[in-house]
Amino acid sequence: MLVGLAVAAFVAFRFIYGWTETGPATSDINIVVPEGASIADAAVLLKRNGAVRSADAFLTRTKLFGRGKSIKAGEFLIPKGASNSDIFAILQGGKTLTRLVTIPEGMPSILVYERLMANEQLTGTIKVPAEGSVLPDSYAFDKGESRAAVLKRMQDAMTRTLAKLWADRAPDAVVKTPQEAIILASIVEKETAIPKERPTVAGVYGNRLKMGMMLQADPTIIYPITKGKPLGRRINKSEITAVNDYNTYAMTGLPKGPIANPGKLSILAVLQPAKTKALYFVADGKGGHIFAETLEQHNQNVRKWFDIRRARGEL
Repeated sequence: MLVGLAVAAFVAFRFIYGWTETGPATSDINIVVPEGASIADAAVLLKRNGAVRSADAFLTRTKLFGRGKSIKAGEFLIPKGASNSDIFAILQGGKTLTRLVTIPEGMPSILVYERLMANEQLTGTIKVPAEGSVLPDSYAFDKGESRAAVLKRMQDAMTRTLAKLWADRAPDAVVKTPQEAIILASIVEKETAIPKERPTVAGVYGNRLKMGMMLQADPTIIYPITKGKPLGRRINKSEITAVNDYNTYAMTGLPKGPIANPGKLSILAVLQPAKTKALYFVADGKGGHIFAETLEQHNQNVRKWFDIRRARGEL
């Protein structure tokens, strides 16, 4: 009788102690709990991955000590040696692991598509998104999440951002619709990577549009050739004069659509451009641009830029 009581007492002690004792994991473990999974399902996953010694014991302990609380879906990091209690707390209310996919400012949609499709932690397929519909940023996602869901977050972010910025646009902004804002912002984005220059570049293009001058933006030559990917060579003379819906060297006004996915700062620059009389700009050899109000000034700046390029052995 005493032996039986002693054994029962030991079993009960081991069961209770097993809730808080150090677990069997010898290193950190990532556990993915699918949407709709039960605690029993999670227990099997934990045992399979070496996070608990017994799925049945873990399940029973959670029912006894977990007070009927549910668990979350997602990907979790189970630390080395985590106890049953620690693991249940993580699954029940811990933060899921954060995974990010980054879309740089000015990335064209074909490259957004390729980046999402190349991410092996996402699932499903997507089509190339409409150019200019994605807001460049870093987006969190869960392992196994669909590419369509991630892309929708990117496009919803652009819709919200554009609506907010459009509502605060300057009264004299040259663009008349949100779509025109995205088109011009995509050109500004591709013309300069320096944030402080963007309002001035937008101002130059605004001045040209108001005067009926051609925008003459080199990136608009490249876009119909590569869909925004790097050209990898110099632009041919025949491409400069090519007539299409994008080449602003052969047409006045805006192209028919964006040439990239512009970031928030480029959209803001277009909607609140700098007050400038400049009509021209050219590279200054230091990573930025020099602006000019007259063609004579601009030609002088171009000659300086060619001198820099010759000194570098580029010509």
